[in-house]
Amino acid sequence: MDYARLGRSGLKVSRLCLGTMNFGPLTSEGDSFAIMDHAIAAGINFFDTANVYGGKTGEGVTEQIIGRWLSQGGNRRESIVLATKVFGRMGNRPNDRGLSAYHIRRACEESLRRLRTDRIDLYQMHHVDHEVPWDEIWQAMEQLVREGKVLYTGSSNFAAWNIAQANLLASQRHFMGIVAEQSLYNLNRRLIELEVIPVCKALGVGLIPWSPLDRGLLSGILGNTSGGRRAATQVQKDVEKHRVQLEAYQDFCRNAGEQPANVAIAWLLHNPAVTAPILGPRTLDQLTGSLRALAIRLSPEALTALDEIWPGPGGPAPEAYAW
Repeated sequence: MDYARLGRSGLKVSRLCLGTMNFGPLTSEGDSFAIMDHAIAAGINFFDTANVYGGKTGEGVTEQIIGRWLSQGGNRRESIVLATKVFGRMGNRPNDRGLSAYHIRRACEESLRRLRTDRIDLYQMHHVDHEVPWDEIWQAMEQLVREGKVLYTGSSNFAAWNIAQANLLASQRHFMGIVAEQSLYNLNRRLIELEVIPVCKALGVGLIPWSPLDRGLLSGILGNTSGGRRAATQVQKDVEKHRVQLEAYQDFCRNAGEQPANVAIAWLLHNPAVTAPILGPRTLDQLTGSLRALAIRLSPEALTALDEIWPGPGGPAPEAYAW
């Protein structure tokens, strides 16, 4: 396993991040435990979750599963960099969501309780809150850092100007601010190449792509459309929309002798802006299969061929659309 610094921080994380969204709704607790144990054995030290994961509002089912796994001991907690998120609705009261100082404090305490730990290594804002001033958000985060309950702060689903504004104001407060951004990024969805990736490079923010297989679209879906998320109506619509590209992509992977899912992850790892794509395995076999992506080396010619199949926006803004 290779490791990389998380943005401009000194924290080192594995080049693959274990996503846990399926733990609870689709993956049993026992299977979730086996996946986490195998991830550690494979050298994955970066685990990502969120307080809203689990399918039951306010219960934090996925965090609870991780907490029970951590409580088994065996140096599990010290073996991982644990990331979770705050923003989503955790109840029906007016302050049960968002990024108010009130909700951040309470959400953090509840995540710590469910995770059975004394700290969150990376506390990520799951979405930007346009109604809350950054002074309020940073004041709340600074307090959690002072108390040792949070070590680093991150963002998810932020626009480039959100990241720039947040880190400018954090700097003025002599606070480290955002060190990592989680964004939707894969071969088929490349809009963040316009502005989010450039701002991450400029400000030393690590990039953690979520949905690297685009809900299974890039996993070799043609000829295998049964089960799991692949049967979802929207995914089937996407298959029809991108059928010509998918045929070309699966031919490319077949000629390369690699599984489409692994090529998609390897493509992300070839981008120097990317810290660690998030894997979202439902089964242990899916996790072990994904490890192959670490060994795949794509030549410049292969990267060019993939760009031809899955063209991005044309590079960073404004050159992508202006003279």
